[in-house]
Amino acid sequence: MADIHPTAIIEEGAQLGEGVKVGAFCVVGPGVVLGDRVELKSHVVVTGNTEVGADTIIFPFAVIGEIPQDLKFGGEETRLVIGERNRIREHVTMNCGTQGGGGVTRIGNDGLFMAGVHIAHDVQIGDRVIVVNSAGVAGHCVVEDDVIIGGLSGLHQWVRVGRGAIIGAMTMVPNDVIPYGLVQGPRGVLDGLNLVGLKRRGVSRADITALRAAFQMLAQGEGPFMDRARRLGEETESAYVEEIVAFILGDTDRNFMTPG
Repeated sequence: MADIHPTAIIEEGAQLGEGVKVGAFCVVGPGVVLGDRVELKSHVVVTGNTEVGADTIIFPFAVIGEIPQDLKFGGEETRLVIGERNRIREHVTMNCGTQGGGGVTRIGNDGLFMAGVHIAHDVQIGDRVIVVNSAGVAGHCVVEDDVIIGGLSGLHQWVRVGRGAIIGAMTMVPNDVIPYGLVQGPRGVLDGLNLVGLKRRGVSRADITALRAAFQMLAQGEGPFMDRARRLGEETESAYVEEIVAFILGDTDRNFMTPG
């Protein structure tokens, strides 16, 4: 059974799971699927081919599943898939995908998207990601698990942000960020490692030491950046360092933020 306020509009075709709550003046479109115990506070619009996972809460004036802000979009059938237990705060916008970008914008589980955040078309976001007030993630970006994006920051199109990285407030991110990296400054600079985040997750001292040595080699080792990464992959025994190497050597449409 769903609890629907009498002023809410649930269009024919929408699917609502058990225990869903829809507050005053919400609009739920015909292609929407709301999982069990999803709550729309009030004045929320969920439209398009959008799936919202169980136990997600969406706060007032969020607009979820609208068409992309992309002039190439021609009305094709695309989707937005949101995982479970997300908190989507006031005035957040999340757009469906585009045909040229794979057709799906995807949000993982247990995320927090604070007031005024924008998630553009074809973005892929992992689990436990925090995006702070008024930050923007542009089209086709990939944000891996456990990333924090500071307030008023912006990610350029096609940028990848590796697992466990942190982006400081008011930072423009034009290039890929390695896993566990720390980026800050008006025009983002890779300024170190997210040591606080690593310690909070209980990463061993040996792995943190290996990560710091790897960062030093990437920053000051001999030869081009990619060659340093390849040598690092041949020498390391740390799974965390191997993750950074795999990220650097993986496919990308952008350059990398390199250590200063």
